[in-house]
Amino acid sequence: MEIIISSNRNKPIYEQITSQIKGKIMSGELQAGDPIPSMRALAKSIQVSVITVQKAYEDLQRDGFIETTVGRGSFVSAVNQDVFQEEQLKKVDEHLMKAAEIARASGIKLETMVDMLTIFYKEGNHES
Repeated sequence: MEIIISSNRNKPIYEQITSQIKGKIMSGELQAGDPIPSMRALAKSIQVSVITVQKAYEDLQRDGFIETTVGRGSFVSAVNQDVFQEEQLKKVDEHLMKAAEIARASGIKLETMVDMLTIFYKEGNHES
């Protein structure tokens, strides 16, 4: 499993790990029941602390993306992707509505907003 860590981002390393594994699960690259590397193996392969990977795995487990069994390892859980996708769309709706309100009140044109969103979306594309 390839995880790319960038030290040039403001995003903490554990969040980079979490978001990339979530992205692989949501895209179908990782399926329910697939094993994910042990914390120690992943930490070694991306050259970060085991504690950092542990934090990422705890977040993934809390959000229902993985299940960890002592002695067996961590596996992709059977997440209901439709429910998760709907929750994410609600968050996007809320943020875009707020951004649109601010833009209208400030006289920022729709074209400028679309350009900005396109740039932000493409900048983050290599994370997932």
